[in-house]
Amino acid sequence: MAKFKEALNSGKFVVTAEVGPPKGTDITETLEHIDLIKDKVDGINSTDNQSSVMRISSLATCVLIKQRGGEPILQMTCRDRNRMGLESDLLGANVLGIDNVLCLTGDYVTVGDHLDAKPVFDLDSVQLVQAVRMMEAGKDLGGNELNAPVKFCCGAIVTPESDPIEPQLMKYEKKVKAGIEFVQTQAIYDIENFKKFMQYARKVNGDVKILAGIVLLTGAGMAKYMNANVPGIVVPDALIEELKSAEKGKAVQKGIEIAGRMIKQIKDEKICDGVHIMAIGREGVVPDILAAAGL
Repeated sequence: MAKFKEALNSGKFVVTAEVGPPKGTDITETLEHIDLIKDKVDGINSTDNQSSVMRISSLATCVLIKQRGGEPILQMTCRDRNRMGLESDLLGANVLGIDNVLCLTGDYVTVGDHLDAKPVFDLDSVQLVQAVRMMEAGKDLGGNELNAPVKFCCGAIVTPESDPIEPQLMKYEKKVKAGIEFVQTQAIYDIENFKKFMQYARKVNGDVKILAGIVLLTGAGMAKYMNANVPGIVVPDALIEELKSAEKGKAVQKGIEIAGRMIKQIKDEKICDGVHIMAIGREGVVPDILAAAGL
């Protein structure tokens, strides 16, 4: 059984983080980040052309994570490849010893750096989960036999702070029905609101493990930007004021403190099964966030 799946099934508080592959072939910083966090977390996500910005492939970065002794979680978006491309990469990942996959529909190309790119979206995240499960049963989406099946611990995302929340809940139920084993949520900042989502999620299926998404806030400006521009993320005014109150040059430290405090509350109150830390561009501070959380 994959190490990450073992961690999910162990009943412990699971922690994952992510590395953003670089835009270009210099992987020095990426390797530094992998080495820094690989022994402190249960899995490391490699993002897949995050925010529609072209970077080194998620698959290649997962191989680097594996080579460095980390536990890779392959992110796959449906934006850039049709079903054949996605299936081919799933086969390739499994052959290379990558056992975990996170299925995403993907951001639209208009938010990225290749505005003339043709978006594919042949499948969506639910259908990609179904494809993984079908390939585990030994067939591809064309109904053709595989000479040996794949085996994955398969997850997806959900946005608990989406408003309205109903379309998210409907899609979540579809993902559960398709066979996900874990969820890494989009960023949460309102823990009371998140508790309501958890009550709902446990009713849908108590076996699906849920990791709360923690995005590091690096200042009041970032928080306001996310409120204005990122659907499904709501940073409460109290947190923005707290970031504003930080001494000059200490805003990131204040963000680390806030993230640590939230993780500690989630763990202490047993609100969900773990956390997924997204330190977007500042992966080097993940150990500081864990220390602030007392982990």
